[in-house]
Amino acid sequence: MAVRLPRGFRAGATRAGIKPSGKPDLALLVSGLPASWAYVATQNRAAAPSIHRGRALYAQGGALRAVVVNAGNANCATGERGFLDDRRMAEVAALRLGVPVEEVLTASTGVIGVPLPVEKVETGLPQIELTPYADAFAEAILTTDLVPKVAEAEVEGARIVGIAKGSGMIHPNMATMLAFVVTDAALPQEALREAWRGIVDRTFNQVTVDGDTSTNDLALVMANGAYGAVPLEAFFPALEAVARELARKIARDGEGATKLMTVRVVGAGTEEEARRAARTIAGSALWKSALYGNDPNWGRILAALGNSGARFDPLRVRIQVQGIPLYAGGALPFDRERASQAMRAEEVEVWVDLGEGPWEGVAWGCDLTEGYVRINALYTT
Repeated sequence: MAVRLPRGFRAGATRAGIKPSGKPDLALLVSGLPASWAYVATQNRAAAPSIHRGRALYAQGGALRAVVVNAGNANCATGERGFLDDRRMAEVAALRLGVPVEEVLTASTGVIGVPLPVEKVETGLPQIELTPYADAFAEAILTTDLVPKVAEAEVEGARIVGIAKGSGMIHPNMATMLAFVVTDAALPQEALREAWRGIVDRTFNQVTVDGDTSTNDLALVMANGAYGAVPLEAFFPALEAVARELARKIARDGEGATKLMTVRVVGAGTEEEARRAARTIAGSALWKSALYGNDPNWGRILAALGNSGARFDPLRVRIQVQGIPLYAGGALPFDRERASQAMRAEEVEVWVDLGEGPWEGVAWGCDLTEGYVRINALYTT
């Protein structure tokens, strides 16, 4: 079913020939009104030109009208040409829309180190048909993803729609993900920016697939005010729920994954320790492999916990997988076959109590399979 964008937003995509597959690969997301916006980008020091340009625009504090995205080419590690090509992509989109180039954000995803065929962008952008629906945009931004990722919510009449891509090179701060969330609520930019950083930390930055942080990722939210004002205390929880659903969908669609893993850590001394402990368990290659094999090897969970930096006494720790107690200060007797069968579900939950305090955190990941190795062994060949 087609997902309608909030009032005042339109989107579309085309086949520009950037992806070797010939699939849609160039997309536009446009607001008919100047929008307030918040933006969080990768911490990778080899960040792409699109990230450098996005940070500069963000610091200027102006409004945003559009995002242009190409998929199939990261336009990263391409020298000075990469910065010129990124700027040109924004200029062509701005000309198409009749808006200032400073109000157009760029995003790229795909292979690193290959020059962007900017002439294909110049030819393709005028061909994009803009509609009030998210579906074509959501499809065009994919790379190794198996499915588009869209989430939506409503707050007292205002709508929120989120669109994301991400499958591999996924790890906190951030991941190889692009996330675009739009709303017709009227929101003060300062309040939106203050809230978005925490929302990203609790959602997108709690996803890990393979421990690698991308050069191109970003999470953006735009609010154009076409509906009007809504209470912030109602809006921000709904915004976080949309981001959380997108984060879970990214983890479930991890390259080669067969199941989603949710790690819930309670009883931590601080919120950061809880989140860090959950992320470390979700990112453990040993535990992810055990998850794939349906092996309730709780020792790998405890070992990952010990590498997380979170404070705990092993004698007070408790571990459960799929609600089955496996460890409580020591090994517990349990039916290994029953536990293994329980792990064959599409979503597996790991629950850990550190026994240190009142804080908790959640992270999402997936199992590690032969499929992941195949995809990444042959990525450019």
